[in-house]
Amino acid sequence: MNPMRPNIAGMAAYVPGFQPPEAERFIKLNTNENPYPPSPEVIAAIREEAGANLRRYPDAKSLAPRKEAARVYGFPPEWIIMANGSDEVLNNLIRCFAGEGEEIGYVHPSYSYYLTLAQIQGARIRTFRLSAELKLEEPLTSFQGKIFFLANPNAPFGFSFPLSFIDELASHLQGILVVDEAYADFSDDNSLELVRRHDNLVVTRTLSKSYSLAGMRVGLAVGPPPIIAALDKIRDHYNLDRLAQAAATAALKDQGYFRACIERIRATREWFRSELLALGYEVIPSQANFLFCTPPDRDGKRVYQGLYDRRILVRHFADPLLGHGLRISIGSREEMEATLAALREIG
Repeated sequence: MNPMRPNIAGMAAYVPGFQPPEAERFIKLNTNENPYPPSPEVIAAIREEAGANLRRYPDAKSLAPRKEAARVYGFPPEWIIMANGSDEVLNNLIRCFAGEGEEIGYVHPSYSYYLTLAQIQGARIRTFRLSAELKLEEPLTSFQGKIFFLANPNAPFGFSFPLSFIDELASHLQGILVVDEAYADFSDDNSLELVRRHDNLVVTRTLSKSYSLAGMRVGLAVGPPPIIAALDKIRDHYNLDRLAQAAATAALKDQGYFRACIERIRATREWFRSELLALGYEVIPSQANFLFCTPPDRDGKRVYQGLYDRRILVRHFADPLLGHGLRISIGSREEMEATLAALREIG
């Protein structure tokens, strides 16, 4: 007899973007990593921490990065929790609010890891589909479940829902609304101020993309103190190691370096979008550090293979709603110029 829970035995694992061996020297534009290194202050902080202190456990409360995040975002520390990537927060929110058989909702297409997390919990899933015009085919206010995830900006498309829409949604939902702002630092706006107005609204963030810390796995959530306190009960007790805490604290302190990187990426994004449009691609206006684009023949797989053959990695999704296009992370200007030259060759 197999004692494994049936929902675990029957589910498919989440498949992240392909990570080639570094020796293969791809231009890597498939996992929305930052093309620029972290702040020099981060490297210095890691070196300082990487000594005798590693024999001791880290601060269980992650107080130093938590206080720095509170300063940056303008909230008291008790409104913030640090996490091992924002994925840990997403997982713990489901564990906290949705029991087995209870309903979790999200927009489709969006971050496919929501499905994996819901299946692990044994929760029921309700999706709200986007039309070809990126409009919701039914109102989200009809959702009556325990927790709803809204990726904003959306991944993989990159567009943002208006703040007025999020405000109204939080007012109507009976459960928890989680606004997953993994890409909000590249956007014109964000939902943080709405957290003060709604006791059922949580915003999650990651330092992987905008702060160049994908290799450190640091995320956080901003939410009402009762929710943050509940999440604090169920997280791993030493969820951020010493190096991650030092890196996160230093990264958050160096806002000048952070803003300079963001502006470079946003400028490259808009330039690259204009070049793709000139090639005849359809390109969704993006508020993230990537573009979702469709070639003139609507054969995303063909173009993906052509780029792969030229050692350029982008993301092609098997989902029928996405297969016509590609998601291309914004790299350095030089990387995007090489990608553009390859796209001209591929045709």
